[in-house]
Amino acid sequence: MPQHPLHLASIPILIFPLILGLAACSPKQQAPEPMRSVKLLTVGSSDLSVQGEYAAEVRARTESRLGFRVGGKILVRQAEAGQRVQAGQVLAEVDVQDLALAAQAAQAQVIGARAQRDLAASDFKRYEALLAQNFISAAELERRSASLKAAQSLLDQAISQAQSQTNQAGYAKLLATTSGIVTGVEAEPGQVVSAGQPVVRFAQDGPRDAVFAVPEHVVGRLKLGQKMTVMVGNTTQTIPGRVREIGASADPATRTFTVKLALEKSESLPLGITLNVQAPQLAVSQSDVIKVPTSALRQESNQTTVWVYDSQTSKVLPQVVQVATADGNDVVIASGLKPGQQVVSAGVHVLSPGQKVTVYNAATLPTPAAK
Repeated sequence: MPQHPLHLASIPILIFPLILGLAACSPKQQAPEPMRSVKLLTVGSSDLSVQGEYAAEVRARTESRLGFRVGGKILVRQAEAGQRVQAGQVLAEVDVQDLALAAQAAQAQVIGARAQRDLAASDFKRYEALLAQNFISAAELERRSASLKAAQSLLDQAISQAQSQTNQAGYAKLLATTSGIVTGVEAEPGQVVSAGQPVVRFAQDGPRDAVFAVPEHVVGRLKLGQKMTVMVGNTTQTIPGRVREIGASADPATRTFTVKLALEKSESLPLGITLNVQAPQLAVSQSDVIKVPTSALRQESNQTTVWVYDSQTSKVLPQVVQVATADGNDVVIASGLKPGQQVVSAGVHVLSPGQKVTVYNAATLPTPAAK
């Protein structure tokens, strides 16, 4: 029996939505992870030689971060970084309107408490005269005396609160406690700050310290009060000093300890200049150590790891290492690596465990076309 031509024409229209539905139900293929190129470094043994000379930075003996004792919106900030200020100079101001209203309310409470105290005092005197004439009992006078004492206590409390509110209004100005230099600014006008939030960093005038870092294998040779000599820059000027403070713990990344050297007659030294600390007693040498650049290290939780390259699978795997000390831009590995292993020396933060990589080779890069 012949089919109607209208039915044949409608077949493609019915098949097309079916094809779209099947295509939508098919699983999407995930894009393959990009192949990354890495630089490798072959681990080997080398010698470690630490000279008894360290670069130090001049810092103020006393550094503080100043903030308001009350919260509020900063209206004006007079202090700027690098500015020298004197004791009592205004550094910044916050809006005092709310503090002034609170002080007025406290003064009103004082007036009311004083009126209650005066009324209780008048009643006590009147009842005291009545007792002398035997018109009232002694118990009634005792009640009036207790009321007078309570009124006096409320007055004393109101006076103390009023004084506190007056002091709060005075704290709206941030003052320099001593003369010194503003080393940094941490808040701007228009910003709302809380009580105690740092607004400026301040270095007080006075003695200076030379601050430097030493590796952990020589920190045991340092003692408080130990004498050293520093040289100012590339000049021949020398300044005697003594060890004032030794860091309690090592830096987790560089494994070095911070040392502060108190300098004698150093009030005129500019902050931030570089000094050379002469410490021959800290010189040390060691052979057959494993060193890797700091760019090869990465922090994973509380552990220090490196990426070790497997030449058979072209994949990288994490390896936990123990850092012994720092040597310039390199670190000395105490354990975790063996000579002959290949580690990734750059780009360690974009890799993942078991990721397949290619080895970077500068000779294979295309030569730029001549202009």
